[in-house]
Amino acid sequence: METRRVPARSGTINAPRQAVKGPPLRSDGARLRVGFVLARKFTLCAFANFVDVLRLAADEGDRSRPILCNWSVLSATMDPVTSSCGVPVQPKERLGDPARFDYIVVVGGLMDEMSILGPAYVQFLADADAAGVPLVGVCSGAFLLHQAGFLDGYRCCVSWFHNADFLAQFEGLDPVADQIFVVDRNRLTCSGGASSAHLAAYLVDKHVGRAQASKSLHIMIIDDAHAAEKPQPGVTLDFRTRDPIVLRALLVMQQHLDTPPTVAEIARRAGLSKRRLERHFRAALDLSPQAAFLEIRLSHAHHLVTHSDKSVLQIALDCGFCDSSHLGRAFRRRFALTPLALRKGA
Repeated sequence: METRRVPARSGTINAPRQAVKGPPLRSDGARLRVGFVLARKFTLCAFANFVDVLRLAADEGDRSRPILCNWSVLSATMDPVTSSCGVPVQPKERLGDPARFDYIVVVGGLMDEMSILGPAYVQFLADADAAGVPLVGVCSGAFLLHQAGFLDGYRCCVSWFHNADFLAQFEGLDPVADQIFVVDRNRLTCSGGASSAHLAAYLVDKHVGRAQASKSLHIMIIDDAHAAEKPQPGVTLDFRTRDPIVLRALLVMQQHLDTPPTVAEIARRAGLSKRRLERHFRAALDLSPQAAFLEIRLSHAHHLVTHSDKSVLQIALDCGFCDSSHLGRAFRRRFALTPLALRKGA
């Protein structure tokens, strides 16, 4: 089905990245109203984290009455939407007028099973955009917004796990895979998981108050709200290639950092011969698969050294090295200092 393309709003991607402020306090007392559009096989964790921050900020304690915040799952058909884990969610309202909300949030799901947004949803999002209602992409919801033409000219956040998928499928965008969320004017996107709670807390802080945002996260046993620039706790690929074979192999590498498979095993998982995989890596990256895998593991080790309290030994094991000495030698060759020296300097 052909999706509607919506022109980007004026301004450059370096414009101040602030969300459009929603309407003032309404007669019903709500300061923040959010409408949710759930994709088929949406990620339940990302949706639940976002909603729970709103729920806990909306009332005293954890009484959960939608007083200061209000939220609703929207649908064109009112049919239940099944999440990626099999739990269905029943929509509460039909799409209707998007102007009754301060934000419209699109929650994505499994890449292989998530269908594109239907015409009714694309029109609803276009009406929201025309009414000045910011659009939010949660988890792979950024893919759906881009497919429908709503991210042209905007920065967007994707999970490090799906960064290769985004690069392979979409042109004209530079996805951000090293932050937990991105606010670029009237587009807000986050990587999913716990970052959904932090993006929701950002909105609660903006429209309801910092105390309510902090309270929500504390009740959910989450650390204080993180800024958008907080790094994602994962591996970001710096390799720039659109070769689908190389991207698929890199994803296999990302998923097996602690127990590195051989190049032959990676090739088998990608459905190729070892020699053909090596040719693709040389052509796309001017690296062997072994060198690329080592770079990924060392980059992740660097991230853990600077952003975690794990011991160097544990980091070594998490990144597929035999011990701390093995990691130390490779780390020094790559970064010109040892993990301990880097941590001490940081």
